[in-house]
Amino acid sequence: MGAAVATDIRKPLIAALRPDPREEVEAARWGRVTTPRTLLSRALSVPLILGFTVFLPLIVAVQTGDGRRDAAFWLQLLLTMYAGVRLSAMILTSRRKLLQGSFWLFVYMAMGVAPLAQAVLGRVPTPVVGPRSDLTLAIGLVLLGCTAFDVGVLLARHRPAVRTSGARREAARPVMAHRRRLQLLTVLAFGCSAVFILKLGGPAVFFSSRQEIIAGIQEAGVSNGDGQAGQAFLRGFGTVPALLALLLYTRWLITSKYARRKVSVIVTWAALCGLNLVVNNPISNPRYWFLTVMFALLFTVFPVSAAMYRVALSMAVVVALLVFPFADRFRYDEKNYKPVETTSFLEPMALKDYDQIGMFANTITFSESGPGHFYGRQLAGSVFFAVPRSVWPGKPRDTGVMVGQWMGTVNTNLSSPIWAELWIDFGPLGMGAGLLGMGYAAARVDRRYAKRATRRAPPGSLISVVVPLVAGYSFILLRGPLLQASGRVAIAALCLALVATYRTDKATTLR
Repeated sequence: MGAAVATDIRKPLIAALRPDPREEVEAARWGRVTTPRTLLSRALSVPLILGFTVFLPLIVAVQTGDGRRDAAFWLQLLLTMYAGVRLSAMILTSRRKLLQGSFWLFVYMAMGVAPLAQAVLGRVPTPVVGPRSDLTLAIGLVLLGCTAFDVGVLLARHRPAVRTSGARREAARPVMAHRRRLQLLTVLAFGCSAVFILKLGGPAVFFSSRQEIIAGIQEAGVSNGDGQAGQAFLRGFGTVPALLALLLYTRWLITSKYARRKVSVIVTWAALCGLNLVVNNPISNPRYWFLTVMFALLFTVFPVSAAMYRVALSMAVVVALLVFPFADRFRYDEKNYKPVETTSFLEPMALKDYDQIGMFANTITFSESGPGHFYGRQLAGSVFFAVPRSVWPGKPRDTGVMVGQWMGTVNTNLSSPIWAELWIDFGPLGMGAGLLGMGYAAARVDRRYAKRATRRAPPGSLISVVVPLVAGYSFILLRGPLLQASGRVAIAALCLALVATYRTDKATTLR
């Protein structure tokens, strides 16, 4: 009798302690959920949501200015609030979603708050040459693309589970970094960066200004006329292998006691830090590239920190508002630099790099003025960027440059956001499909990253380095033009292919 009673008592206790099958499925897909102590409390999360979604957009909207309060203005306010909701969701999630978080951070600032400030002031960094209706259409298409991105994320979330056979499970092994090939990549990084430094006249020029860097490239004879392939290869091979080698060695040192006891590993890492300080510093590089470097390093050093993930996304909004517009101090030398003088916190966003909405509107006007859509021609130019114009005389130009020349602007170094790149090639349906695919891919990669980038992940796991790098570089890809961004993507792919292996034995991989 007593044994039967004890059994009856133990049954509900065992059932309560047994894991929920639904939670096990989620853990298999995403990895273990962050513990509640790492989640933001309600006292902090509510002000965060209200701040990004309501307070900041309304503070910008109620400022005085010469802008018109028409359909374009209200649509821009709606886009800003929508992006604020999604960015807040990325910050408050219990899982790190680097690709989705970087997408919504870019949309919130570059396509939301900054264009809203421009609409209030009635001032834009790049002239919008078409009718007001084209600007309204551009804002509506950006909102449509954001919705398509979210649909892609939902499709990835509700992807049916498929039983994997033993062969497919074997093929799904993590991609690792090969130790000997990493050493080869390090030698390649030092060699390419040395050529880059010598071509430009020594390390001192990297601590002067970007204007001096451009002048050095022109004097080196690798930038001639409209052909920018030589410049792209020189800068790409001079910076990308050094950054990738540093990220892999940093990951190795953080996760491996064996590496921290090896003097050769520590010395190599220190040398790579010095090399990156020269070729990847904020003085000689564009702000978006340095943002990529910092984002990649941050999430390589703190791969599993939910607190750091939230702080990074939250503080990035403050940096974009207060620091980024003034961070071009080293673009020009002392003689040509003109300090920015503003009387409102909105003015820097109307004077600097946030021209994405306006350039999308100009792209629509350009297309409707005669050329129409290119049906993949611009994308082909980005994919085959390495083909010289002497071999391909009709090679497409950067979309931003092409539209800028049509507009008659003196400075044709203009942005071309991914919405404009997809729209000019494939129209609104193609743009929606492209962003839907981006949302699907981002959600799938984020899920795999959350599952594999854990404290127990092996030191040589490439996904722990690649995803932070892609998340940082996505700011450049989203801003465009794609042709300018393709060079470093291809070089990074070659470097990763060099070090990648499926072998997991201790003799070949990092340990």
